[in-house]
Amino acid sequence: MSTPEQIRLKKIARIAALYNMIPSLLWTAVFLVPAAMYCIINLAAVSIFTMLAVSLIPVLFPNAFFDSIQLSGNAHFYKKIGVMYVNKFAQYGTLVTKHLKRKFPGYKVVDRSKASIRKQYYQTYFFEKFHFALFVFFTILTIHAMSQGHLYGVFILAISNLLYNVYPNLLQQYIRVKLKPAVKAFTRP
Repeated sequence: MSTPEQIRLKKIARIAALYNMIPSLLWTAVFLVPAAMYCIINLAAVSIFTMLAVSLIPVLFPNAFFDSIQLSGNAHFYKKIGVMYVNKFAQYGTLVTKHLKRKFPGYKVVDRSKASIRKQYYQTYFFEKFHFALFVFFTILTIHAMSQGHLYGVFILAISNLLYNVYPNLLQQYIRVKLKPAVKAFTRP
């Protein structure tokens, strides 16, 4: 039987999941729709599926690969290149979190428990793999657009890639830099 507190926490978790879905859906619509339109207008189905298959390869890469391409171990570096601006509008970002904290005082994306910190830390790899795969796909599309002389397509795809894939990956790297000391502290004997 659930206690009233457990019921309340489950309700908050459901509401938080819904609120965090909004930025994700908005960003996906803004940046994937133009890529989808480019594909529909300019590519045969077999080409699209081939590009998608190639793009999914990075999902199989180990977490160590993503550690090796991490740009910095310093959180200040990520702040200097504007990652915090992206975090305002991201899933589990500043705006959504502030709204949830106003509605539910004490709400935290990550609490101080070992399980919560580890979950958030390893979730960054999942998100980075997702956006890295899309980075590869958008890059292939951009190269295709360039080869066909579709300069407008090149511009739209390149900007979309930067905002929808590069910066979200940098955000995941930033989050790992911030959480790494706590994760290491929990794994020490």
